[in-house]
Amino acid sequence: MTARPARPGAERSGADGPRSGAERSSAEAPRSGAERSSAEGRRPAPDASGARARRSGAARLVAAGIGRTMDLRRWRVVLRVQARQGRRRTSDAFVPILTAALAAGLAYLVSGSLLGHQLPMFAPIAAWVCLGFSPDRQLRRVAEMGAGVTLGVGLGELFAALFGAGPVQIFAVLLFSALTARFLDRGQLFTTQAGVQSIVIVAMPASMFTDGAVGRWSDALVGAALALLVTALLPGDVVRRPRRLGQEVLGELASMLATLGRGLRTGDPQLAADALAQGRGTQGGLDAWVTAVRSAKELVRVNPALRAERATIAELGRVSTLADRAMRNARVVCRRAVVAIEEDGPSPDIADEVDAVATALSSLAAAIGHGDPPEHARATLVRVSATLVPVLHAEEGWRKQTLVSLLRSLVVDALQMTGMSRRQAMAQLAEG
Repeated sequence: MTARPARPGAERSGADGPRSGAERSSAEAPRSGAERSSAEGRRPAPDASGARARRSGAARLVAAGIGRTMDLRRWRVVLRVQARQGRRRTSDAFVPILTAALAAGLAYLVSGSLLGHQLPMFAPIAAWVCLGFSPDRQLRRVAEMGAGVTLGVGLGELFAALFGAGPVQIFAVLLFSALTARFLDRGQLFTTQAGVQSIVIVAMPASMFTDGAVGRWSDALVGAALALLVTALLPGDVVRRPRRLGQEVLGELASMLATLGRGLRTGDPQLAADALAQGRGTQGGLDAWVTAVRSAKELVRVNPALRAERATIAELGRVSTLADRAMRNARVVCRRAVVAIEEDGPSPDIADEVDAVATALSSLAAAIGHGDPPEHARATLVRVSATLVPVLHAEEGWRKQTLVSLLRSLVVDALQMTGMSRRQAMAQLAEG
């Protein structure tokens, strides 16, 4: 292999030695626009890391708001909502539990003192099982429970007297009592109670009781009869509870939007995440409202004396369905707001619109609770609908425009809750 000839000294000097002033000027001269673009395309933009951090922070806040991950702040928000709902549940159940406790005590007194039974435990059990703690007591439901308890005790006594106790007897008595109950009535509670009470009778030792089989059956009959008497003499207001639950749910929705409005005004994404957590915590109240309306519909359908309330209950059912949809839309608004605030900062004008919707929903909640016409809420929502124009927020970015579009859907739901049809509600929205 031949050796490569050495470069001339002049070439080495030009390549390795100090450059001349002209060469330095050429090397240090500003690059052309194409060269700068090529170089900058290879480097990350100086704001890219900050944008990624903001998106990551928004994702964490959304996850905390919807319950995927829970930080201390969101736990406090959820616990406050749960505490409010717990106080309401306690308040709702106080009178029903009080009357059930009085009925249980009276049933024990009747079986023990009037009938002379030494251990009339099935009398208070039957009274409590039939009445329970729910304010939505229906005469047919209580009668169904009482009949199931009495049937189960009677069949259990029969099996215990004929066959004694044991695993085979438990199998046989449950099979027989449940099938008998299904033959006699279509109610689920009737069959459940018949099976439960028959198991209890067969499984308990006969030495515990000195009153005989008829004694335990008569105790159950006394408890069930007193439960029916209490239900007939103390009928609940079929409209009052659905109205009150509706007021509470819409009040929570208004509070949720008020929190969101503060977050949009101050540019605090934590408040928007708090609002999202509030919305997630109100699902139990919304479910209770839907259940109460469904129970009231069943009651007015079978009770001719409540025929005048059918239209009111039907309207409350319509509003509860719309409220469920509005709550879902509000949660979507909060999720989008977390990201919008993180990326684009505060939006006082959108905050004003959110506050106006919150005020209207608070007024609507009061109107539903008291049975008043929702004229003030409707007028406020009509004014707000005229200001929700996404194109007016084009300079704030597409995220804020999306927020306004979502608010339009929420306002349409709220207008329908005031009595408008969907077409009428859509007609109130401004173009754009």
